[in-house]
Amino acid sequence: MEHAVKRHKKVRSLEKWTPFLFISPWIVGIVVFTIGPLFFSLIMSLFDWPVTSSPKFVGLDNYTKMFTSDPQFYNSLTITLKFAAFYVPLSLVVSLILALLISQPVRGAKVFRTIFYLPAVLSGVAVSIIWGWIFNSKYGILNYALSLLGIEGPKWLVDPKSAIFTIVIASAWGVGTMMLIFYTNIKSIPQDLYESAAIDGAGPIKQFTSITLPLITPTLFFNLITSTISALQQLSLVLLLTSGGPLKSTYFYGLFVYNNAFKHHKLGYASANAWFMFIIILILTALIFRSSSTWVFYENEVKSERKRGGKKR
Repeated sequence: MEHAVKRHKKVRSLEKWTPFLFISPWIVGIVVFTIGPLFFSLIMSLFDWPVTSSPKFVGLDNYTKMFTSDPQFYNSLTITLKFAAFYVPLSLVVSLILALLISQPVRGAKVFRTIFYLPAVLSGVAVSIIWGWIFNSKYGILNYALSLLGIEGPKWLVDPKSAIFTIVIASAWGVGTMMLIFYTNIKSIPQDLYESAAIDGAGPIKQFTSITLPLITPTLFFNLITSTISALQQLSLVLLLTSGGPLKSTYFYGLFVYNNAFKHHKLGYASANAWFMFIIILILTALIFRSSSTWVFYENEVKSERKRGGKKR
């Protein structure tokens, strides 16, 4: 009897730890490749850490230098925030419109779904080459098309006034992932909500504003956070398209950190730069979470509102 009890306890203990055994590769991976480097970069930010010599502890000097004696820090931060202010709303609107289009019951919707999603799976190098060819002011296909209409195309990537907006357009091209997330949410909305709204006399626009939009706010909330983080970390496209030019008008914060680390070999200073952006992202994400209670709705809330409206009538 005692042997059976011990065996039962051993089996239960094994069952308790089995799930952790299965997720252990993920735990090891996130500790070694994410959490570990994250905290190691925090330690590096407290050192003068050149690549070619030994690190020297400097405390908060890297942060002090960043805020007091590096004008490029403020310039890059301003450029990045400006880019995010244009890119985030544009990417959300474009991805939502595409999701609404491919959710319509028409022939060829699956083909267009695939076409719209393709940019999201292309490599950053390929995307940069394509857009560099399209926006080339001398032999680019876009300016050539405009010339056929008698319009002189702008100098997209070589004019400081238009370069950042060109990067916004090129970045918003790859919204396929957000589009599919919106599409999945839209297709999950119960059709009886639309049917009852149609019976009440609501047209397509009214149905969108009173049913579709409120019910996709959780997805909108998720896409808002991910697109904001993506915008603040933009690097590969601008690095390959403009390298921060012209006249550093597209010298994004990600490029600022990258150059400090791998061009100027200031690993400690670059780590301090990166940690400041990490804090900025945390603050913006917290603000979005805090505001979500006022504009994020769920299906039960929408249904209850419609019931209240029906009772009032």
